[in-house]
Amino acid sequence: MAQPTESRVFDELLLVRARQGDGRAAERLAIRWYPRLRRAARRILRDADLAEDAVQETWAGICSGWLGLSDPRRFPAWAYGILTRKCADSLRRIVRERERQSGQPVPAESGGGAPDARMGLNAAFASLPGDQRIAATLFFGEGLTLTEISAATSVPLGTVKSRLFHARQKLKAALSGSELP
Repeated sequence: MAQPTESRVFDELLLVRARQGDGRAAERLAIRWYPRLRRAARRILRDADLAEDAVQETWAGICSGWLGLSDPRRFPAWAYGILTRKCADSLRRIVRERERQSGQPVPAESGGGAPDARMGLNAAFASLPGDQRIAATLFFGEGLTLTEISAATSVPLGTVKSRLFHARQKLKAALSGSELP
């Protein structure tokens, strides 16, 4: 198992203190985590306003549920798990609204077509199917371990590995400008 970083240990300390009612520790934890959650939500949802709403809902869920978190070391996976569920809720609302407006079912995200070779990393991430984008964002963007991603997304470890493998292939192809078969 990887050694915890100073940053993670500090987050654990802040969480323990916040759970004991220390408002300053809770505020500091929010200052440290809100930008991380926002960055991940923007990558997942690809919309700044939707991401901000999802992060606000996520932080409310974190604050109301942190007393139930038995192990402060699991905070990152737990927090990103809440975020991914809030993002999924947001995406479902969008699909329902589009279906209501058009009167027809909205096709599932295909993740098709390789992007232009000059497309940036954000565009390459945006081209990934949702489940791969979430796994890649949590792994590459947020530094979670495979086990933490498994916990955050509530999928088996093998599924996380598969999603990351396919996401890595698609990102390489997108960034090099070549098509995948």
